Amino acid sequence: MHTLIDHVFVGALRPLPPEGQLTGMFKQPVDGPVAVTAEGLAGDRQADRRYHGGAEKALHHYPAEHYARLALRYPERAALLQAGVLGENLSTRGWTEESVCIGDLFRIGTALVQLSQPRRPCWKIDHRLDSEGASLFVAQEGITGWYYRVREAGTIAAGEVFELVERPNPALSVAAFIGATQAHRPEPAALRAIAAAAGLAPEWMRRLSERADWLERS
Repeated sequence: MHTLIDHVFVGALRPLPPEGQLTGMFKQPVDGPVAVTAEGLAGDRQADRRYHGGAEKALHHYPAEHYARLALRYPERAALLQAGVLGENLSTRGWTEESVCIGDLFRIGTALVQLSQPRRPCWKIDHRLDSEGASLFVAQEGITGWYYRVREAGTIAAGEVFELVERPNPALSVAAFIGATQAHRPEPAALRAIAAAAGLAPEWMRRLSERADWLERS
């Protein structure tokens, strides 16, 4: 399985209207090769490192086809809704939350990356699109995108092949993960099985195990 990288995006910190909080969501496309390390792309910044960036969220991938769905929901923002506006680093077509899995290993350019977790949409999407409820819509529709950790540093560029090289959890698509973790009262055993998935971000492993414990106690 493979596709091509349509765009690579990086961004400096800028104020986010209307209150002016700093954000790294305003990305610009990079034409040539860009270095990628365990902390992400060279030149890319994140304002709040508690929730964005770091080794388990080094790269954010967002399917370009989701923007058509967003434009249908928010037609007044259709001109704005194009690749890069939600702060992603990588844009492709052909792969969505239904077709990629937790733990997938991909070769992109000379780098090796592993899918660690879905994105958790936050209020900044509302402000970026100037549309109240946009982040909730993204979450409820399961069009969140996902994050990678970098297993081998290298360089990536638009137009290069983005190839799946290993799939340790073929039954755990990102869509299935989102559905299971958003369920009102999932089975504790199911949560423990997901928490044990190879390649899942440690924070999610902890969170799911704690929720399974709570469900068993209650």
